[in-house]
This record gives sequence, C-alpha cells and structure tokens, in this order.
Amino acid sequence: MQTALWILRISVFGTFFGHGMGALMGNEHWLPYLGLVGIQGPIALKTMFAIGVLDMLVAFSTLVKPSRYVLIYAFTWAFCTALARPLAAEPWLEFVERVANWATPLALYVLLYWKSRGDRI
Repeated sequence: MQTALWILRISVFGTFFGHGMGALMGNEHWLPYLGLVGIQGPIALKTMFAIGVLDMLVAFSTLVKPSRYVLIYAFTWAFCTALARPLAAEPWLEFVERVANWATPLALYVLLYWKSRGDRI
C-alpha cells in the first residue's frame, strides 16, 4: 500500500509542478481559460503567476505530507481546468486526456481516507 501511495504522491507532484512551472512562465495558451471567468489582459498574467505559485505549493506539500484539504483542492482545480478546455471550444477529448490530472489526487484522497478509517480496499 505504501508503494501505491508514493506513486500517487509523485504523480500529483509531477502534475502540479509541471503546470505550476507553465503558469509561472506565463503560458499564453492558457489565457483563454482565464477568459472564461472574465480574467483578461495584464490581470490574467498576474493571476496566472499566482496560480503557478499555488500549484507549486500543492506539488511540494503533497510530496512531503499530503493533506486532505490540499488533495480536495487539487482534485477540484484539476477537474475544473480540464473541463475549461471544452468550455473554451476545444474538443471534449482534451478533457478526457486530462482525467489523470484530477483522478490521481482523488485516488490519493480516497486511499488516505479509507486508510485512516481502517477500512480495507
């Protein structure tokens, strides 16, 4: 079980570290997604930088000591950002391709929750 938990922790780290670096570097391809919620122009780049910082915090905190609240945030954020792609007129396959981005923190959350209750999987 510990091996599976570590694999999931490393996977969440990789997802959020990679996306965090992309956001910190101002990936302009992501600006339309911020536009979906009315964030545009110079504010969008500043918002993207803040998102990058938050993604990096999620990445490292999950690697060091996964928190249930951080994992719920990671699942919710990754699900919403995956869903933003078809909402921004991209194919639905873009959402499907990113299932692992949100399912991994969800799986880690479920395993930690069941583990703490003493349930068997």
